[in-house]
Amino acid sequence: MTEIITFPNTSWDEQVATAAAELALTELERGNVLLFPQLRFSIEAGESRLLSPEIAGNAKNVSFDPSTGSLRASGLGDADFQALQELMRRFAASTRSLLRNVLPRYEAGLEQARTSFRPAEIAGRRTSWRKDDTRLHVDSFPSSPTQGKRILRVFTNINPHGHSRNWRLGEPFERVARRFLPSLKPPIPGADRVLEVLRITKRRRSAYDHYMLQLHDRMKADSAYQSQVAQRAWEFQPGSTWIVYTDVVSHAATGGQHALEQTYHLPVDSMLDASTSPLRILENLLGRELT
Repeated sequence: MTEIITFPNTSWDEQVATAAAELALTELERGNVLLFPQLRFSIEAGESRLLSPEIAGNAKNVSFDPSTGSLRASGLGDADFQALQELMRRFAASTRSLLRNVLPRYEAGLEQARTSFRPAEIAGRRTSWRKDDTRLHVDSFPSSPTQGKRILRVFTNINPHGHSRNWRLGEPFERVARRFLPSLKPPIPGADRVLEVLRITKRRRSAYDHYMLQLHDRMKADSAYQSQVAQRAWEFQPGSTWIVYTDVVSHAATGGQHALEQTYHLPVDSMLDASTSPLRILENLLGRELT
Protein backbone atom coordinates (compact mmCIF):
# COMPACT_ATOMS: atom_id res chain seq x y z
CA MET A 1 0.00 0.00 0.00
CA THR A 2 1.01 3.60 -0.56
CA GLU A 3 2.70 5.08 2.50
CA ILE A 4 2.69 8.64 3.82
CA ILE A 5 6.23 9.83 4.55
CA THR A 6 6.31 12.91 6.80
CA PHE A 7 8.83 15.76 6.72
CA PRO A 8 9.11 18.63 9.24
CA ASN A 9 9.61 21.56 6.82
CA THR A 10 7.84 24.79 7.77
CA SER A 11 9.22 27.05 5.01
CA TRP A 12 9.06 26.73 1.23
CA ASP A 13 12.66 27.94 0.99
CA GLU A 14 14.00 25.69 3.75
CA GLN A 15 17.26 23.92 3.01
CA VAL A 16 17.04 20.16 3.39
CA ALA A 17 19.82 17.93 4.66
CA THR A 18 21.31 15.52 2.14
CA ALA A 19 19.96 12.49 3.97
CA ALA A 20 16.43 13.94 4.00
CA ALA A 21 16.62 14.76 0.28
CA GLU A 22 17.77 11.22 -0.51
CA LEU A 23 14.93 9.79 1.56
CA ALA A 24 12.39 12.04 -0.16
CA LEU A 25 13.60 11.02 -3.62
CA THR A 26 13.63 7.31 -2.85
CA GLU A 27 10.21 7.24 -1.22
CA LEU A 28 8.61 9.38 -3.92
CA GLU A 29 9.87 7.09 -6.67
CA ARG A 30 8.67 4.04 -4.73
CA GLY A 31 5.14 5.41 -5.14
CA ASN A 32 4.70 6.98 -1.72
CA VAL A 33 3.36 10.41 -0.72
CA LEU A 34 5.66 13.05 0.78
CA LEU A 35 3.71 14.97 3.43
CA PHE A 36 4.70 18.30 4.98
CA PRO A 37 2.05 18.74 7.70
CA GLN A 38 3.38 22.14 8.82
CA LEU A 39 4.13 23.66 5.42
CA ARG A 40 1.41 26.28 5.13
CA PHE A 41 0.85 28.53 2.13
CA SER A 42 -0.02 31.94 3.54
CA ILE A 43 -3.09 33.78 2.33
CA GLU A 44 -2.25 37.48 2.49
CA ALA A 45 -4.42 40.39 3.62
CA GLY A 46 -7.31 40.91 1.24
CA GLU A 47 -6.99 37.48 -0.41
CA SER A 48 -9.49 35.66 1.81
CA ARG A 49 -12.31 36.97 -0.39
CA LEU A 50 -10.95 34.73 -3.15
CA LEU A 51 -11.74 31.59 -1.14
CA SER A 52 -15.15 31.19 -2.65
CA PRO A 53 -16.50 28.59 -5.11
CA GLU A 54 -17.96 31.46 -7.17
CA ILE A 55 -14.38 32.34 -8.18
CA ALA A 56 -14.35 29.34 -10.53
CA GLY A 57 -17.83 29.91 -11.94
CA ASN A 58 -19.22 26.62 -13.28
CA ALA A 59 -15.76 25.03 -13.54
CA LYS A 60 -14.19 22.85 -10.86
CA ASN A 61 -10.95 24.81 -10.86
CA VAL A 62 -9.16 27.98 -11.96
CA SER A 63 -6.07 27.46 -14.14
CA PHE A 64 -2.91 29.56 -14.24
CA ASP A 65 0.09 29.30 -16.58
CA PRO A 66 3.28 30.30 -14.69
CA SER A 67 5.26 30.67 -17.93
CA THR A 68 2.98 33.37 -19.35
CA GLY A 69 1.04 34.64 -16.33
CA SER A 70 -2.21 33.73 -18.10
CA LEU A 71 -5.16 33.09 -15.79
CA ARG A 72 -8.32 31.29 -16.92
CA ALA A 73 -11.07 32.79 -14.81
CA SER A 74 -14.21 34.31 -16.27
CA GLY A 75 -16.54 36.82 -14.68
CA LEU A 76 -14.04 38.31 -12.23
CA GLY A 77 -13.63 42.03 -11.71
CA ASP A 78 -10.20 43.51 -12.38
CA ALA A 79 -9.25 43.66 -8.69
CA ASP A 80 -10.17 40.02 -8.00
CA PHE A 81 -8.58 38.86 -11.25
CA GLN A 82 -5.27 40.51 -10.42
CA ALA A 83 -5.35 39.33 -6.81
CA LEU A 84 -5.99 35.71 -7.82
CA GLN A 85 -3.34 35.93 -10.51
CA GLU A 86 -0.79 37.11 -7.93
CA LEU A 87 -1.81 34.43 -5.40
CA MET A 88 -1.32 31.68 -7.94
CA ARG A 89 1.93 33.15 -9.24
CA ARG A 90 3.23 33.17 -5.67
CA PHE A 91 2.16 29.56 -5.13
CA ALA A 92 3.81 28.42 -8.38
CA ALA A 93 7.08 30.08 -7.31
CA SER A 94 6.83 28.55 -3.82
CA THR A 95 6.47 25.01 -5.18
CA ARG A 96 9.50 25.53 -7.39
CA SER A 97 11.53 26.52 -4.34
CA LEU A 98 10.26 23.52 -2.40
CA LEU A 99 11.21 21.03 -5.11
CA ARG A 100 14.59 22.68 -5.64
CA ASN A 101 15.40 22.01 -1.98
CA VAL A 102 13.65 18.69 -1.37
CA LEU A 103 14.32 17.03 -4.76
CA PRO A 104 17.49 18.72 -6.08
CA ARG A 105 18.21 15.86 -8.50
CA TYR A 106 15.15 16.86 -10.51
CA GLU A 107 15.98 20.56 -10.87
CA ALA A 108 17.48 20.38 -14.37
CA GLY A 109 14.71 18.20 -15.78
CA LEU A 110 11.57 19.62 -14.17
CA GLU A 111 9.08 21.28 -16.49
CA GLN A 112 6.58 23.46 -14.66
CA ALA A 113 3.07 23.07 -16.07
CA ARG A 114 -0.21 24.59 -14.95
CA THR A 115 -1.23 25.77 -11.51
CA SER A 116 -4.76 25.09 -10.31
CA PHE A 117 -6.99 26.48 -7.59
CA ARG A 118 -9.86 24.21 -6.60
CA PRO A 119 -12.34 26.24 -4.50
CA ALA A 120 -15.38 23.95 -4.86
CA GLU A 121 -16.35 21.16 -2.48
CA ILE A 122 -15.46 17.79 -4.00
CA ALA A 123 -18.04 15.68 -2.20
CA GLY A 124 -21.40 15.68 -3.94
CA ARG A 125 -20.21 17.36 -7.12
CA ARG A 126 -22.24 16.05 -10.05
CA THR A 127 -20.16 14.94 -13.01
CA SER A 128 -19.64 12.03 -15.39
CA TRP A 129 -17.91 8.89 -14.12
CA ARG A 130 -14.91 9.64 -16.35
CA LYS A 131 -14.40 13.08 -14.74
CA ASP A 132 -15.29 11.91 -11.25
CA ASP A 133 -12.11 12.32 -9.19
CA THR A 134 -13.74 10.70 -6.16
CA ARG A 135 -13.06 7.37 -7.93
CA LEU A 136 -9.66 5.72 -7.66
CA HIS A 137 -7.52 6.42 -10.72
CA VAL A 138 -4.06 7.22 -12.03
CA ASP A 139 -3.69 10.45 -13.96
CA SER A 140 -3.82 10.55 -17.74
CA PHE A 141 -5.45 13.23 -19.87
CA PRO A 142 -7.12 12.79 -23.28
CA SER A 143 -5.91 16.04 -24.85
CA SER A 144 -2.53 16.35 -23.12
CA PRO A 145 -0.32 13.31 -23.80
CA THR A 146 2.91 13.20 -21.76
CA GLN A 147 4.69 10.71 -24.07
CA GLY A 148 6.14 8.98 -21.03
CA LYS A 149 7.06 11.99 -18.92
CA ARG A 150 6.11 11.78 -15.25
CA ILE A 151 3.26 13.75 -13.70
CA LEU A 152 4.52 15.18 -10.41
CA ARG A 153 2.15 17.29 -8.34
CA VAL A 154 2.36 19.52 -5.29
CA PHE A 155 -0.88 20.06 -3.34
CA THR A 156 -1.67 22.43 -0.48
CA ASN A 157 -4.83 22.61 1.60
CA ILE A 158 -5.69 26.29 2.20
CA ASN A 159 -9.15 25.69 3.64
CA PRO A 160 -9.90 28.57 6.05
CA HIS A 161 -12.56 26.66 8.01
CA GLY A 162 -10.43 23.82 9.36
CA HIS A 163 -11.71 21.20 6.89
CA SER A 164 -9.42 18.46 5.66
CA ARG A 165 -8.76 17.38 2.07
CA ASN A 166 -9.80 13.72 2.00
CA TRP A 167 -8.16 11.12 -0.23
CA ARG A 168 -8.27 7.40 -0.77
CA LEU A 169 -5.06 5.64 -1.81
CA GLY A 170 -5.18 2.34 -3.65
CA GLU A 171 -2.97 -0.55 -4.70
CA PRO A 172 0.51 -0.24 -6.31
CA PHE A 173 0.65 0.66 -10.00
CA GLU A 174 2.08 -2.65 -11.20
CA ARG A 175 -0.80 -4.47 -9.56
CA VAL A 176 -3.27 -2.09 -11.24
CA ALA A 177 -1.58 -2.67 -14.60
CA ARG A 178 -1.55 -6.45 -14.25
CA ARG A 179 -5.22 -6.39 -13.31
CA PHE A 180 -6.44 -4.33 -16.29
CA LEU A 181 -3.90 -4.80 -19.11
CA PRO A 182 -5.40 -8.06 -20.43
CA SER A 183 -8.63 -6.20 -21.24
CA LEU A 184 -7.03 -3.15 -22.88
CA LYS A 185 -7.01 -2.68 -26.65
CA PRO A 186 -3.77 -1.80 -28.49
CA PRO A 187 -3.65 1.53 -30.34
CA ILE A 188 -4.91 1.69 -33.91
CA PRO A 189 -1.98 2.35 -36.28
CA GLY A 190 -2.02 5.97 -37.47
CA ALA A 191 -4.66 7.11 -34.97
CA ASP A 192 -2.08 9.14 -33.05
CA ARG A 193 -1.29 11.27 -36.12
CA VAL A 194 -4.97 11.84 -36.91
CA LEU A 195 -5.68 13.02 -33.37
CA GLU A 196 -2.76 15.43 -33.55
CA VAL A 197 -3.65 16.80 -37.01
CA LEU A 198 -7.26 17.36 -35.94
CA ARG A 199 -5.98 19.06 -32.77
CA ILE A 200 -7.89 16.68 -30.56
CA THR A 201 -4.58 16.19 -28.76
CA LYS A 202 -1.95 18.87 -28.16
CA ARG A 203 0.81 16.54 -29.32
CA ARG A 204 1.15 12.95 -30.53
CA ARG A 205 -0.57 10.40 -28.32
CA SER A 206 2.06 7.71 -27.82
CA ALA A 207 1.26 4.06 -27.16
CA TYR A 208 2.12 4.80 -23.52
CA ASP A 209 -0.53 7.54 -23.37
CA HIS A 210 -3.00 5.22 -25.09
CA TYR A 211 -2.62 2.54 -22.40
CA MET A 212 -2.55 5.03 -19.52
CA LEU A 213 -5.77 6.65 -20.69
CA GLN A 214 -7.46 3.26 -20.84
CA LEU A 215 -6.18 2.40 -17.36
CA HIS A 216 -7.59 5.67 -16.03
CA ASP A 217 -10.98 4.95 -17.59
CA ARG A 218 -11.18 1.25 -16.68
CA MET A 219 -10.35 1.97 -13.07
CA LYS A 220 -13.05 4.61 -12.76
CA ALA A 221 -15.67 2.62 -14.66
CA ASP A 222 -15.30 -0.53 -12.53
CA SER A 223 -17.61 -0.06 -9.53
CA ALA A 224 -16.68 -3.41 -8.02
CA TYR A 225 -13.01 -2.52 -8.20
CA GLN A 226 -13.67 0.85 -6.56
CA SER A 227 -15.37 -0.73 -3.56
CA GLN A 228 -13.42 -3.96 -3.18
CA VAL A 229 -9.77 -3.13 -3.93
CA ALA A 230 -7.43 -2.70 -0.97
CA GLN A 231 -7.25 1.00 -0.08
CA ARG A 232 -6.71 3.44 2.73
CA ALA A 233 -8.23 6.81 3.62
CA TRP A 234 -6.17 9.85 4.54
CA GLU A 235 -7.08 13.35 5.67
CA PHE A 236 -4.73 16.15 4.62
CA GLN A 237 -5.25 18.87 7.20
CA PRO A 238 -5.44 22.61 6.47
CA GLY A 239 -1.97 24.13 6.35
CA SER A 240 -0.40 20.93 5.02
CA THR A 241 1.36 20.28 1.70
CA TRP A 242 2.03 16.99 -0.09
CA ILE A 243 3.95 15.81 -3.14
CA VAL A 244 2.99 12.77 -5.20
CA TYR A 245 3.45 11.17 -8.60
CA THR A 246 -0.21 11.05 -9.61
CA ASP A 247 0.53 8.96 -12.71
CA VAL A 248 1.62 6.02 -10.56
CA VAL A 249 -0.20 6.45 -7.23
CA SER A 250 -3.78 5.23 -7.36
CA HIS A 251 -5.75 8.02 -5.69
CA ALA A 252 -9.18 9.56 -5.27
CA ALA A 253 -10.12 12.93 -3.78
CA THR A 254 -13.32 12.30 -1.85
CA GLY A 255 -13.89 15.50 0.08
CA GLY A 256 -12.61 18.96 0.81
CA GLN A 257 -12.67 22.50 -0.48
CA HIS A 258 -10.05 25.14 -1.29
CA ALA A 259 -6.84 23.49 -2.48
CA LEU A 260 -3.94 24.68 -4.60
CA GLU A 261 -2.16 22.34 -6.97
CA GLN A 262 0.98 22.66 -9.08
CA THR A 263 1.76 20.19 -11.85
CA TYR A 264 5.26 19.36 -13.10
CA HIS A 265 6.46 17.03 -15.83
CA LEU A 266 9.73 15.14 -15.60
CA PRO A 267 11.51 13.04 -18.25
CA VAL A 268 11.98 9.46 -17.09
CA ASP A 269 15.74 9.77 -17.65
CA SER A 270 15.88 12.42 -14.90
CA MET A 271 14.75 9.93 -12.28
CA LEU A 272 17.02 8.11 -9.87
CA ASP A 273 15.33 4.79 -10.68
CA ALA A 274 13.45 4.91 -13.99
CA SER A 275 12.28 1.31 -13.52
CA THR A 276 9.66 2.57 -11.04
CA SER A 277 8.03 4.82 -13.66
CA PRO A 278 4.71 3.75 -15.20
CA LEU A 279 6.37 3.90 -18.62
CA ARG A 280 9.00 1.30 -17.73
CA ILE A 281 6.52 -0.86 -15.81
CA LEU A 282 4.13 -0.99 -18.76
CA GLU A 283 6.97 -1.62 -21.21
CA ASN A 284 8.18 -4.51 -19.07
CA LEU A 285 4.70 -6.04 -18.85
CA LEU A 286 3.95 -5.60 -22.58
CA GLY A 287 7.44 -6.49 -23.77
CA ARG A 288 7.90 -3.52 -26.08
CA GLU A 289 8.73 0.18 -26.19
CA LEU A 290 5.77 2.51 -25.86
CA THR A 291 7.12 5.92 -26.84
